[in-house]
Amino acid sequence: MIMGLTGDSKGQFVSQLAELVKEISGLPECRNSCKKMHGTLVRRIKLLSPLFEELRDGNEESMVKIEEIKGFELLKSALDSTKNLLQSINEGSKLYQALQKDQVAYKFQQMTETIEAALSEIPYDKLDISEEVREQIELVHAQFRRAKGRPESPDLQLEHDLAIVQKEKDPDAAILKRLSDKLQLRTINDLTKESVALHELVIASGEDPGERIEEMASLLKKLKDFVLTENPEADTSEGEKGLMKHRSPVIPDDFRCPISLELMKDPVIVSTGQTYERSCIQKWLDAGHKTCPKTQQTLLHTALTPNYVLKSLIALWCESNGVELPKKQGTCRSRKAGSSASDCDRTAIIALLEKLANGNSEQQRAAAGELRLLAKRNADNRVCIAEAGAIPLLVELLSSTDPRTQEHAVTALLNLSINDSNKGTIVNAGAIPDIVDVLKNGSMEARENAAATLFSLSVIDENKVAIGAAGAIPALIKLLCEGSPRGKKDAATAIFNLSIYQGNKARAVRAGIVPPLMRLLKDAGGGMVDEALAILAILASHHEGRAAIGQADPIPVLLEVIRTGSPRNRENAAAILWSLCTSNLEQLKIAKDFGAEEALKDLSETGTDRAKRKAGSILELLQQLEVKEDAVSLSSL
Repeated sequence: MIMGLTGDSKGQFVSQLAELVKEISGLPECRNSCKKMHGTLVRRIKLLSPLFEELRDGNEESMVKIEEIKGFELLKSALDSTKNLLQSINEGSKLYQALQKDQVAYKFQQMTETIEAALSEIPYDKLDISEEVREQIELVHAQFRRAKGRPESPDLQLEHDLAIVQKEKDPDAAILKRLSDKLQLRTINDLTKESVALHELVIASGEDPGERIEEMASLLKKLKDFVLTENPEADTSEGEKGLMKHRSPVIPDDFRCPISLELMKDPVIVSTGQTYERSCIQKWLDAGHKTCPKTQQTLLHTALTPNYVLKSLIALWCESNGVELPKKQGTCRSRKAGSSASDCDRTAIIALLEKLANGNSEQQRAAAGELRLLAKRNADNRVCIAEAGAIPLLVELLSSTDPRTQEHAVTALLNLSINDSNKGTIVNAGAIPDIVDVLKNGSMEARENAAATLFSLSVIDENKVAIGAAGAIPALIKLLCEGSPRGKKDAATAIFNLSIYQGNKARAVRAGIVPPLMRLLKDAGGGMVDEALAILAILASHHEGRAAIGQADPIPVLLEVIRTGSPRNRENAAAILWSLCTSNLEQLKIAKDFGAEEALKDLSETGTDRAKRKAGSILELLQQLEVKEDAVSLSSL
């Protein structure tokens, strides 16, 4: 907390809030499908400015009150996250945001809810501010409150147009025109920037280029063809103008090597970010040149990184225009005897490690992103990256103050940990405390990938102890409550695996795991019933776990699962019920009152082998209870 700050530092804190609002208000106008959400959020935040300006200019006594209000600290954290989101929307791929509109809308909704929650913690009537400012802030708060429960309505026209353009090989020009205008992809310059953004997206996401990029690359190609058809002069040299008269396909400039001016077959990126045909730039380098041919900048290294996005775009363009597809170069991916990765990947890895160790912050961020992608691609790369000494350098970057660098580092470690031998190297490098710190304080993406990394490492039993002792479980529970659907599943999987160790069961119970699990269990539409039951079943074997579950009124929902759930869920529900009923007579009586006997008889006939055993055991307890109750009744006569 910030309650112990001096007057100067308190004033500085309010100034930071004011500056944050100013920075957000000054962000460039959004020029893509998120324009409305982006503009609305910026407009509302801008209206907070008078509050901080008046507080900053107020007397010192009012500053003491401010620092005692936790809402201001929550608000600063929320505004920091909002600024990062808005910047990423402005700089990111417009096609990706349009295709992933639900995920993007969810992020905006999360920011709205976080800001509203922070504003709810601020008692405006106790602040030394004018009535006019108080009324304005209360009005802004009311806007956030209404927006919290009212997500943005979908752009049905955009959804319709995207679906048609994705489906049809030759979509109508009017639809392409609407998409081009809506996404602000109207010129070759716009489309070139979008191509670069797609490449950045592949590096940042860590996904295999073939998974989703083909869909976006195809859309981008169709928009490029449309723009060139509408305005042939936009991307056409004099020689090509003559060819167009004979209906020869126009090769976009960014598909040509800047050295040979020919269509690139194997595009690679040099350290300045420029792309060249591999054979051409290699000849340039072999001739002793140390500069980038296009920019004349000195090359920081001579590693050549494959430009997978551009290669995919070129292949799609060739296919659509009847041009022979570029042939792969045989030497690029060849292996030496005993080599665990291709020659070009090995060279790239060594250069990337140099940037991790000695580069500036931007170079480290880019290098970590490249390693993240390389580690995702195949098993050989994971071995080679680890052997080259990347793991200690990546662990060091977990403490980076740059959120993207931190995301790349933790995700690269996640991908490397898929290899069992790398798990030990990661742990021996002292990664666990740093991964837990990312889990507690990182961006949502970093937290989710940190949870997945901890799960991967916890496959080794001794790591379960170390991860639990490092304080991971409370942070995982927090992610389980507030993460995205994927993040919740990552957190649940990690908690389940850690709870196999007896000591971690107590840690989880004491950290308050049972109430959120019961909420997930009761929310059938939330998609987390399987995970909640699995964790509860493992916690029920611990006496503290049984006690906590018993206090959460579990019997009705457990019996409902036994009646209607999947075979595995019925089995877990029966196991939990068995643990409760064998250790607590009151729970057995509650189960009897809720009609457990009928549900358990059905389970004893139709369930899994384990479920049948548990059901049979509880039925015996119910029969014994009935005999005792009958005996008591007779004795009272």
